[in-house]
Amino acid sequence: MDTISENRSFGGTQGVYRHASDATGTDMTFGLFLPVEAEDGPVPVLWYLSGLTCTHANAMEKAGAQQWAAEQGIALVFPDTSPRGAGVPDDPAYDLGQGAGFYLNAVQDPWAEHFQMWSYITEELPQALFRRFALDEARQAITGHSMGGHGALTIAMHHPDRFASVSAFAPICNPMESDWGRKQFTAYLGPNTALWEAHDASQLMRERGFPGSILIDTGTADQFGDLLKTEALAEAMAARRQHATLRFQPGYDHSYYFVTSFIEDHVTFHAEALYAVRE
Repeated sequence: MDTISENRSFGGTQGVYRHASDATGTDMTFGLFLPVEAEDGPVPVLWYLSGLTCTHANAMEKAGAQQWAAEQGIALVFPDTSPRGAGVPDDPAYDLGQGAGFYLNAVQDPWAEHFQMWSYITEELPQALFRRFALDEARQAITGHSMGGHGALTIAMHHPDRFASVSAFAPICNPMESDWGRKQFTAYLGPNTALWEAHDASQLMRERGFPGSILIDTGTADQFGDLLKTEALAEAMAARRQHATLRFQPGYDHSYYFVTSFIEDHVTFHAEALYAVRE
C-alpha cells in the first residue's frame, strides 16, 4: 500500500492511499481520516460511499465530515466509486462506466473483468484497512450520497451484523424502476431482473429490513428527485414497520451544499450507534 499524502486535520490525519486490488484488477485509491484517538488504539469506523462521477476525493474535500468525526473520535473511509485506468472499460455517458460502479459485481462483458465493486467494498478493502490501521472492526457504520446512498443501504441490509447503523443523503432508493438503475443494471448484470433485486434498497427493505438505526435525508428541491424514487423506499419501510428517520429538507437540492448542511447530524447519529455496540 502506497501513501499518496497525509495531512493534519482537526488533530487527526487525513490520508490518501493507493493499493493493488485483486477484486478490480487495478490500482485503487481511497481516503482515510484517523482521529487523534487512533494513536492510542483502534477507533470506530464510518464508511462514506460517494455518488456518480465522484472519486475518493469529493466527499473527503467537500463534505466537511472530518471536524465532526474528530469530535466523536471515529475514522472515516472514502473509497473510490469504480475501477479506473486506460485498460478499464468506460462509456461516454456520465452515469455508466468509470465513476459509476454502482457498488455491485458486474457479470456482463466488457464490465465483468474490472467492475467488482461489491467485492472490493465489502471484502477486499476492509481486510486491507483492518490489517494496517488502528480501526475497530466490531464498530462499523456506513453512509453515502446518491449512488453512494444506494450502495450504503444495500450493503448494510446484506450485512446487518457488520454495521451498527446506516444513513444516506439523497439515495437512489428504487433503481429497478429508475433510469438511474435500469440502464446500469442491464449493462452490468444483464436482463435477468432477479439479479437486480439484490441491489435495490426498496426491494431489500421489503424482504429484509435492517435491525440497526437508519437515517435518510433528501432535499425537497432535489433536481434528480424523480430518479431517486424516495417514495418507494418510504412505502417499503412503512409496510415493514421499519424503525427509521426519513427527512425531507425544505429547499435543498442534490449538491454538496446539501450534504455539508447535514453531515454533522449524520456523524453524530452514527457515533451514538457505534459507541452503543458492546464487544
